[in-house]
Amino acid sequence: MNPNLTFRNLIIFSCLLILGSCLSPIQENNPLSISTSSGIAQGILKQSVISWDDIPYAIPPEGDLRWKAPRPLITPNLNIQPQDGNGCLQEASIYAGIQGKGIVGQEDCLYLDIKAPVNNLNRRLPVMFWIHGGANTSGIKDYYDFSELIRRHQVLVVTINYRLGPLGWFTHPAIQGLQNGLDKTSNFGTLDIIEALKWVQKNIQNFGGDPDNITIFGESAGGHNVLSLLASPLAEGLFHKAISQSGYITSFSIEEAYGTDQKTTPSNKLASDKVLSAYDLSGYDSIKNLFLSNRQRYGEDFQRYLRSIDGKALLETYKQISKDTYDRLPILTRDGIVVHIDGVSAGLAAAKNKNNIPVIAGSNQDELSLWLASNRYFVNASYPFTKLVPLPKIKFKREDLYKLWVKIRSQGWKLRGVDEPLIELEKSGNNSLYAYRFDWDDQLKSYFADFPSLIGSAHGIEISFVTGDFKFGPIGRFVYPKGELRNQMQDTMMHAWATFAKTGIPKTGKGVEWEKFDSENRKFLKLDSDEYLSLGREMLSLEFILGNLILSPTGNLLEKCLLAEETFFNIGERMDEEFLEWNNGVCKQFDMHKERKKIETDLVEEYGSASVF
Repeated sequence: MNPNLTFRNLIIFSCLLILGSCLSPIQENNPLSISTSSGIAQGILKQSVISWDDIPYAIPPEGDLRWKAPRPLITPNLNIQPQDGNGCLQEASIYAGIQGKGIVGQEDCLYLDIKAPVNNLNRRLPVMFWIHGGANTSGIKDYYDFSELIRRHQVLVVTINYRLGPLGWFTHPAIQGLQNGLDKTSNFGTLDIIEALKWVQKNIQNFGGDPDNITIFGESAGGHNVLSLLASPLAEGLFHKAISQSGYITSFSIEEAYGTDQKTTPSNKLASDKVLSAYDLSGYDSIKNLFLSNRQRYGEDFQRYLRSIDGKALLETYKQISKDTYDRLPILTRDGIVVHIDGVSAGLAAAKNKNNIPVIAGSNQDELSLWLASNRYFVNASYPFTKLVPLPKIKFKREDLYKLWVKIRSQGWKLRGVDEPLIELEKSGNNSLYAYRFDWDDQLKSYFADFPSLIGSAHGIEISFVTGDFKFGPIGRFVYPKGELRNQMQDTMMHAWATFAKTGIPKTGKGVEWEKFDSENRKFLKLDSDEYLSLGREMLSLEFILGNLILSPTGNLLEKCLLAEETFFNIGERMDEEFLEWNNGVCKQFDMHKERKKIETDLVEEYGSASVF
């Protein structure tokens, strides 16, 4: 020992040695610090739940990787840091959980969050993999907090970002025509979700999750993506149970995705738009032939040009080009690579390698009220207390028309988004199928609105009963009033979702058995407060739903044609011929797009906006 060390220095030195020897194993076994294939994630403990945020699961899809399949990120020594604003590029919206103005987010957005209960290590917890909604054009992982579900039921929850809109789903001869393998797909956003599942398979055991028990679940576009993964051969072996909440099976042909099929309203005009294109091109065939005959001369240059455009500028231009149809963009594409060439329904029927996966699918009794309740065609709005309360007072213009619209479209959603996908899965040999309809509408009436009649069991309202995080903007206390009825619904849904994730059999915990769905009986569970929680049976068909529309005394001929068109075109594949022949072809006299546009224009001229908000 150095004789120059004083006794005091010796004590300090000894303490540091002891402290170092104590700290080393704590750091090595720190349950908050987890090593993964893409870096070291540091968890944060809050109210008995550990959160690991913003873990990258793929190389950022920027530059040359724009419009290519995601690439695995192998950076095990990276110290992962929490970030702000890593949502994918999209239009800002408080409803999507991402605020700001104009186009927000970034292309470097392929991140996921993991939440687990304390004492998660050395366990094999059921993994619940959440896919957010938002029409596949908006949404962000950070909006959803499943902490209460995790605390109550000891599950592990993963939430993810994935590419959106024309950066997630895009068809162009300069892209697919010059690429190979998975890069030839149009469904890059779907591949992002698949890549995130691969990451979870590889790493989730480090967090205490069971890689052999993964449940994918999502709502709206998230439910649509769940059904797409069930139908896609590329997702085989990556998950073991599935829940589609208000999902749908709409997809587009290559021509429709490109924007050349004149039957469809959605359009992808980036290729022929002179703002974005260096060449004056028009028509799919001429562009296709140009690239086939001059691939080296034009194709590679134009591909580089498309990838050189700033992402936010690209989305802003795309939004302006497609301003009438941006919320109905051609997203999931029948490319024969990720998605069956004949669509999601055909993929579900052919999914024999996944027919051992238990599936829950359901919809809400008042799906369309989420949108119609703010549409000035159906409601009036006034602002009696503008200075004190910035909320409009909403009253029905024609309550009978409103309720007819909600009923027809919501029944159509259940038929085309629940019954038909489950029937297709049954064809694959799957006999572990469950259906539900969410009926809870125990809301408060207010001076500002009759919320039970106006909102009811609207699209997306069931999510909060799974998360335990009740929020609905400034009217949340009316939509989700505290009390026994809310507690009952939360207990039922959390228990059913968690038991399904654990065993593949949903249990209500209320003495009501959730019986399986089959095409002959079509039994479903009515999810509601305890008094009304029960089994139902409903043999819906388009003939029945739209036959009732014909017989209804409510609505004029144009309104009925508009409603029928929505039912034929939305949730499932478009049914153009069936619509034109419906009700002896009475709707052929109308230019439906022009009539719909006129209604919107008239509302804007009268009120300044078609929406009360």
